[in-house]
Amino acid sequence: MNLPAFNTIALALSDHVADIRLNRPDKSNALNETMWQEIRQAFEWVDCSPEVRVAILSGEGRNFCSGIDLSMLGGIQQQIANPDGARSRETLRRIILDLQGCLSSIEQCRKPVLAAIHGACIGGALDLVTCCDMRYITSDAVFSIKEIDIGMVADVGTLQRLPRLIGAGIARELAFTGRTVDANEAVSLGLANRMFPSRETLLAGVQEIAASISRKSPLAIRGTKEILNYSRDHSVADGLNYVATWNAAMLLSSDLRESMAAQHEDRRPTFQA
Repeated sequence: MNLPAFNTIALALSDHVADIRLNRPDKSNALNETMWQEIRQAFEWVDCSPEVRVAILSGEGRNFCSGIDLSMLGGIQQQIANPDGARSRETLRRIILDLQGCLSSIEQCRKPVLAAIHGACIGGALDLVTCCDMRYITSDAVFSIKEIDIGMVADVGTLQRLPRLIGAGIARELAFTGRTVDANEAVSLGLANRMFPSRETLLAGVQEIAASISRKSPLAIRGTKEILNYSRDHSVADGLNYVATWNAAMLLSSDLRESMAAQHEDRRPTFQA
């Protein structure tokens, strides 16, 4: 299979697991304009590629990601320049919505996305990982909503997604203070699923979890993510109604028959994409 080529992201595929790595290690994987767009392209590829059943997002070098590349902010000022202030602000709004869409592509991807985080996960990087389905970290991982320290409101997802992960009170504390959360606190808050002692054990452990997911029914995995995301944003009654409709359409599948046959025959099931 020919994989798409990127300038700021390294991509590999093995046994239905896509390995997506932020690849600007000399800049601590700071999110420049190219990387924003390539994140979207990479996860749109994951979503539409039958060979991919699960994805791992990690970073090369000393840190997972140091947030937005500050040089990009100067470029945005040039992009929105217009004698009419209203048109300038309209352009800025469109830019912000586009950056939101780049990260939301992870959440909208039908396949589970596991974040493997080491070192710094700051500012825009926290926006990035809150879009993922699960987050796994090293003991040296640190998190911060850093936008408040440069006089701006975080605007690409953290303020919307983080309270649903760790609760409103602590999310507000972190957003107002910009203080650093270490690995132990991240686990205790529920921001991270599990902590590993080193980057090597982190990547190995997350690979093992991803491999386990990749062996499940792809149709059921995609449906489970759809239902989880829908239920998060709707009432319990709405979620129950939606899953009833979903399973009325999807339950009686070849994956169900194969799973039952494999259990009866004491073997591992095999599924189509």
